[in-house]
Amino acid sequence: TLLSGVSSRALFDLTRENEIYESKGLEAYCRYQLDHENDILNPGTGFALIESMLRINDIDKDQRRIEVVIVSRNSADTSLRISNSINHYELDIT
Repeated sequence: TLLSGVSSRALFDLTRENEIYESKGLEAYCRYQLDHENDILNPGTGFALIESMLRINDIDKDQRRIEVVIVSRNSADTSLRISNSINHYELDIT
């Protein structure tokens, strides 16, 4: 099994969210994420690569060849939006 790590900012476009964090701070960033937890994030620069890598698992459903780990400094509360987006795009990431 190949284990690959990807940042949440590479998997999803968090440009706006990062601007809020840098200009208004952590509290404003967390509030924005919670207020938008049901808004699906757009794919980021690494999305297509991760999506393609995960398709390798479709070759043999009984053997996972690729595992992807999301690397993020987000709290559990703010990570819900990322989790919702993973589910929306049906990415095989748990």
